Amino acid sequence: MFSQHEKIEINPNIHFGKPFISGTRILVLDVLELVSEGISFDKIILDYYPNIQTEDIRACIRYAMEIVAVEDVHILESA
Repeated sequence: MFSQHEKIEINPNIHFGKPFISGTRILVLDVLELVSEGISFDKIILDYYPNIQTEDIRACIRYAMEIVAVEDVHILESA
C-alpha cells in the first residue's frame, strides 16, 4: 500500500503501519528527526542511511508537510 508519494510506503505489516521509505525499512519519522537536528542531507546519507538518496529525504519532508496541511486543529476555549 502506498501513500500519495511513490517513495513513501505504508504497510500494516511493517513498523505497525508507520510510513517508511519504499524499498527500505527506514521510517519517515527517523529521517525527520535527523533533519530536525540540523544534520545535512549528505551527512544523513553518509553516516546513517547510505542506501537512500536526497530525494528520499525530500519525500519524507513533503509527506510530513501534507499530513500537517490536512490536519484539523480544534482549539478549546479555556474557562
